[in-house]
Amino acid sequence: MSEIHHECGVAAIYHLPRTAPSPMCPDQGPSQISRLMPRMLLDIQNRGQLAAGMTSFHPKRPEILATYKDIGTVSEVFKLSHRAKSESMMRSLAGRAAIGHVRYATCGQDDRSYAQPFERQHIHKRKWFSFCFNGQLANYQILKHRLLADGDHHLSRDTDTEIILHEVGRLLSDSQGKPDWLDLLGKATKDFDGAYSMAFLTALGEMVVARDPLGIKPMCYAFDGSLFAAASEDVALVNLGFEPEDIKTLPPGHAALVTPEEGLRIEPFCESKSRAHCFFEWIYFANVASTMDEKSVYLSRTRLGEELARIEIESGEIPLDPEDTIVVPVPDTSKAAADAMAYKLGIPSREGLIRNRYSGRTFIEGGRARRVKASTKYTPLREVLEGKRVLLVEDSIVRSTTMGVLLDRIRDMGGAREIHVRVASPPIVAPCFYGIDMSTIDQLIAPRYFENATLTESGQREMARELGADSLRYLPVDAIARAIGLPASELCQACITGKYPTPCGQKLYQLELENEGRPQSAERTYERLVSNLP
Repeated sequence: MSEIHHECGVAAIYHLPRTAPSPMCPDQGPSQISRLMPRMLLDIQNRGQLAAGMTSFHPKRPEILATYKDIGTVSEVFKLSHRAKSESMMRSLAGRAAIGHVRYATCGQDDRSYAQPFERQHIHKRKWFSFCFNGQLANYQILKHRLLADGDHHLSRDTDTEIILHEVGRLLSDSQGKPDWLDLLGKATKDFDGAYSMAFLTALGEMVVARDPLGIKPMCYAFDGSLFAAASEDVALVNLGFEPEDIKTLPPGHAALVTPEEGLRIEPFCESKSRAHCFFEWIYFANVASTMDEKSVYLSRTRLGEELARIEIESGEIPLDPEDTIVVPVPDTSKAAADAMAYKLGIPSREGLIRNRYSGRTFIEGGRARRVKASTKYTPLREVLEGKRVLLVEDSIVRSTTMGVLLDRIRDMGGAREIHVRVASPPIVAPCFYGIDMSTIDQLIAPRYFENATLTESGQREMARELGADSLRYLPVDAIARAIGLPASELCQACITGKYPTPCGQKLYQLELENEGRPQSAERTYERLVSNLP
C-alpha cells in the first residue's frame, strides 16, 4: 500500500429552489451557482495543490451529476487563465448545487483517478451520489480487510476514500425508498477510527456535509435563507460575501443536510463525547486569514510568537541589540509569529528570505528530491542578512531537510554572522495517522533528540549542532493551548505528545515504537495492525 496520508480541502455550495436569488449569485443566476466553486477552491488551495475537482447537480441534464477532476492546481484544472475554455467548462458543469475538493497526497500522485470527488453512478437516483473527503481513517486497513474478506469485492484504488464510497453505496443499496442520510451516516461511520470531514451530493438534489465526532478536521458553513455554503476554512465563505458573524462551525459529530423540500437542517449523526481539534491547523495548514472553531489562526500564531519572545527574554542568552540582531520568518506561515516575537523583543523583523511561490511544500517530497527542492525554495537576501545575528523563526521542523539546506544558504549566500533557530511549536516526535504526511517515526528528526517526547536543553543543543545552527529552541507543549485559546483536552496533540485521541491511532503508534530504527515503511505498520486481528 502506498502512503495514503494527506491534507485536503472540501467545499460545498447549494442555492435552494423557489427562494429569492442570493446577492452572492453569479450573473447567470441561482441555476448556475456551481460557477462559484472554483473561487471557493482557490481560497482553500493552501490545503492541496496536487489535484482538484468538483461535481455539480442539475436535474434536467442527462448527467444529473456531472464530475470533473484532474491533476494540477485549481487554476490549471479549471483553466482559469483561459477565458473561453473556462467558460465552456463552467457551462457544462452548470448546476444549482456543487461539491469540490483540493488534494494533497503521496499515493497515486500522477494518477487522475485518485483526484476527488468520487462519483458512484446508478440507475436509481437515490443511489447515485458523489462525495469528497478530507482526513484519514487510522483503521483503513482493517476496514479494507473486512470488505475484501469474502472475495466478492474489489478495490481499484488503495485509499480510504474508496472504502467510504463502497460502504455508503452498500447501505444505499440495502435501504428501501429514499434514504435517511443522518441514519445512513451513523451506520457508515460507526466503525471509523480517525479524522474526516465529508461532502455528499446526490442525484435527488440532496447535499450532506459531515464532520467527525472528535472534530479533528475542520468544517464551517453559512446560510442566508437561499444560499448554503460550507468549506474546510471560513475564508472561502467570507470571500463569497458572507458576513463573518454569519459563518458557523459545524459541531463535531454533526451533519448539515440540505434538500430542495426541507432546506437546511443541522443534526448529530453520531455521539460526540470529546473534542480533539488538530492543533497543526493553527500552526501550519490553515490560511492565516481563517478562523477555525471560533479561534483566529492569525491571532494564534501571533501568540505563539509572543511565547517565543517570553522564553527568549527569560533565557537572556542572546544579545538583543536592534542594530545587529534581526528576526527573520521562514515564509509564509511563520510571519505572524516572527512579527509578534520581534515586536515583544524590540528588534526588527525583516524578510530576509524570499520564497519561490511555485515550488510548493517540501515535506511531502521524498529523499533526494526533497533536498533539491528545498535548495530552490528560498532565496536569502544578502542585503538584509549580511553580518547580522539572525533569529530564524520556523513554524515546525518535521524531517529537517528544508531547515538544514536553508541554514547553509543563509550563512553562505546571505552572509549571516549567527543563526539562532526558534520554532513556534513543540518538537514533532510522533507520526500522524489522521491525515498529515508524517507516518513513521524514522521520518522525523525530533525523536532522535527528545526521548519520551520530553523537551530538554541538551537535546536542543545537540539538534542545533547537527543542523548547523548556533542555537535552537522549541516551544513547550503547554504553549499550544494557551496560544490557540482552547483547553489542551480539546486538542489533538498526538504528534507532539505521543498520546492519540482514538484507539487505533494509539495502537499504530505502539507498533511504530516497536519497529523504530528498523527498515520499514508506513504501509508495513498498517499491515501489522491487520495481522493482529483475531
